[in-house]
Amino acid sequence: MIKPIIAYGDPILNLKVEKIKYSESNSIDSLVNDLWDTMYNANGVGIAAPQIGVSKSIFVADFSFFEDEDSFNKDELINIKQVFINPKIIKESGDDFIYSEGCLSIPNISEEVIRKEKIKINFLNEQFQPKQMNCSGIIARVIQHEYDHLQGILFTDRISKDARISIDSELKNISTGKVESKYEMSFYKN
Repeated sequence: MIKPIIAYGDPILNLKVEKIKYSESNSIDSLVNDLWDTMYNANGVGIAAPQIGVSKSIFVADFSFFEDEDSFNKDELINIKQVFINPKIIKESGDDFIYSEGCLSIPNISEEVIRKEKIKINFLNEQFQPKQMNCSGIIARVIQHEYDHLQGILFTDRISKDARISIDSELKNISTGKVESKYEMSFYKN
């Protein structure tokens, strides 16, 4: 089911999430479907559970959007569309990789973010089977961005002070619901 996307300014986006217990594995299918439906409705490439108001350790990503990017290596993927449950980045390495990022919770804003070029990540797939991926380039970047959501970190927390100052009024508008979006959003009410 398509859910409203939680907008910048809602405290849930700044919380560290809870791990999903194996006992919850039977109820995970509806959450996974909600994540896919909501992400595709908003034309996103990835979305984390806090962005639909669920403080659980899961995100999904569809890497097919980036198949034409120079830094895309399909051989690094288990699936082109991947579910990540209880992920843990266990290693970041390589050069700094600068790329302009946006976020469904922060519509109409993108800024350059520096991340490491390579990562190693452990996670469970939707069948609760343990998996590990070594990835680089754009695949690593998407994973790092979504993983940050599970740590209560937004891409705006990783940009330079000057860049943050330059978008401050736009962020305030988003947090108060003064933003146009092509998808339904949920705004925090104090």
